[in-house]
Amino acid sequence: MLDQLAGKKPLFTCVIGVTETAKIPGISAAGENPEITDYTPPADVELLQLGKCKCIPGVPVTPDGIPTPALITMSALKLADIATLVVSAGLKIKPYVPFVELGGCPGRDIRTGRALDNAEEVMNRARIGGENLSKTVDYLVIGESIPGGTTTALSVLLAMGVDAKGKVSSSMPLNPHELKIKTAEEALKAAGIKAGEFAHDPIKAVSTVGDPMQPALAGLVIGAAKNVPVIMAGGTQMAAVLAVVNASNPDVLDNVAVGTTRWIVDDKTADITGLIAEIADVPVLAADLDFSDSTFDGLKAYEAGVVKEGVGCGGASMSAMLKSNGKITKDVLLKEIENNYKQLVGST
Repeated sequence: MLDQLAGKKPLFTCVIGVTETAKIPGISAAGENPEITDYTPPADVELLQLGKCKCIPGVPVTPDGIPTPALITMSALKLADIATLVVSAGLKIKPYVPFVELGGCPGRDIRTGRALDNAEEVMNRARIGGENLSKTVDYLVIGESIPGGTTTALSVLLAMGVDAKGKVSSSMPLNPHELKIKTAEEALKAAGIKAGEFAHDPIKAVSTVGDPMQPALAGLVIGAAKNVPVIMAGGTQMAAVLAVVNASNPDVLDNVAVGTTRWIVDDKTADITGLIAEIADVPVLAADLDFSDSTFDGLKAYEAGVVKEGVGCGGASMSAMLKSNGKITKDVLLKEIENNYKQLVGST
């Protein structure tokens, strides 16, 4: 797929949403205070489009002060002059930038067993959106920002019969698998379903134990991949979206790849390639980002397993390199990221 995309014109699309699941203590590193997670996705896309955040001061950081991966995405898109479209799947706080509204609602805590209200409607609207977007560009890169998303991914994968325990990644170096598994199992129990019960009913799976991003991103993929290649830009959350696409319209998967970062593929606490292979035969591509020589501790921390992926940073980096026919290398990209980091976060 990469050969046919070199020098072509992509569109970067970022699907944002929130779920109350992110507020379970210890689940997400998207904010020091769990309530902040409602602000993280809108702040991320403000950074992409404005070069700064408006709904919060500064930029989203982990409790240790490590900056959002939106910084990487913004730098890659800016360097390669790639257009960005924001899609809201269900938010509490609206971003101060233009966005496409799919009419979804914020997700409930999956332990209620009734996570979403109108998943099918959102997926259908997203499919129409994907079809139309595919007529405007050579290919789509679709990323996401939703705190708590690997836990909701785990629960959807289990509901759909995928052996995912201990395989989803985390934005934290110490992957809280036990907490995620406990949360997912409580969700299935609350919904009164057994693992694998919704293997052929993706709408039921996301409605009971999923999050708003999943049906939205799946719909965009289904609509767009009929016409153009699609890079699903993200980590193990994309396995859940892929399971939904595969159960809804497997014919489009010939035109789909998962694009992530080296940090996710190398993550010893997860197994993205195994997860994806269990669901469908689609390639997993990784941007070879390397921050080990960065002058900033906040960026070097990515090499220690913090954050790893998010806001489509792997797929965005890949598309920047492809669009520039290799002129944008990982070193060129790191320089741009460091410049932007300095301006936004300061010199520490």
